[in-house]
Amino acid sequence: MKDYQILVDSCSDMTVEQMNEYGIDYCPMGVSVDDIEYKADLAWETFTPKQFYDLMRGGKRVFTIQVQPKTFEEIFERYVKEGKDILYVACSGKLSGSVNTATSVGEKIMQKYPGSKIIAIDPFISGMGQGSLAIEAAKLKKEGKSIDFAADYIRAHMMEYSQEATVGSLKYLAQAGRVKAASAFFGNIFGVKPIIASDVNGYNTAYMKVKGRMASLEQLASNCASKILEPENQIVYITHADCLEDAKKLEEMVKAKVPTVKAVEIQPLGPTIGASCGPDTLILHWWGSKKTVGATENK
Repeated sequence: MKDYQILVDSCSDMTVEQMNEYGIDYCPMGVSVDDIEYKADLAWETFTPKQFYDLMRGGKRVFTIQVQPKTFEEIFERYVKEGKDILYVACSGKLSGSVNTATSVGEKIMQKYPGSKIIAIDPFISGMGQGSLAIEAAKLKKEGKSIDFAADYIRAHMMEYSQEATVGSLKYLAQAGRVKAASAFFGNIFGVKPIIASDVNGYNTAYMKVKGRMASLEQLASNCASKILEPENQIVYITHADCLEDAKKLEEMVKAKVPTVKAVEIQPLGPTIGASCGPDTLILHWWGSKKTVGATENK
């Protein structure tokens, strides 16, 4: 079997430790603050998470920049020259144009290096959902499965990965165009908090509303408990935008409602997703029954 490299991008929210453990690399996106561009660095070398989210709390607008063609070209060509094919698990194409750019650049690289293979997958999800699908591909690679097998597995099972969120304010998602405007109206009225899901179409959809922050955490945990499958075999991830204490409360709720879960891990929400969601966002991630949010749009 020909060796291959699994890639993600800054939207994956993976930690450096996770990428090292599973042999995954990433194609960095960018963020812009006061017209100064920075690498959307998952190692947090430019800003600490607190510094980053405090900028937003202070009124700074952070813009996101998709992976540039030159970045894809440099990274793809580096691995192809090493004799490897490439499997890129991208951010949802409904939220970023990076998967289309990668496909175009990949075609040029494959023409330049006959016999090479570059597969770019739109998993219809972002964040640690995207990262978790890449981890599954890495596990399959370790088992000796081919790049085509791993790609087909992701396509077949990507609708079984759920991630749901509550945010401190819907204004950041609305500004970034990352949640449908029609659902943004109830975000800050009388303490109402939305539950936002990565839906079957690759969008973020606010589909439930509850009263108050703690109620929103309880709802996330309850949703996970009702949909999760084989919890004893999986890690449930919590990503947070500088709200660690709330993340710990959510962890307690998940463990109480899903006592057989193998583990719950808490980690920072990366700069790209964080710029779109804003401070105090909490996202819960798990494998479970197939998603249904947004399914009516396909009928």
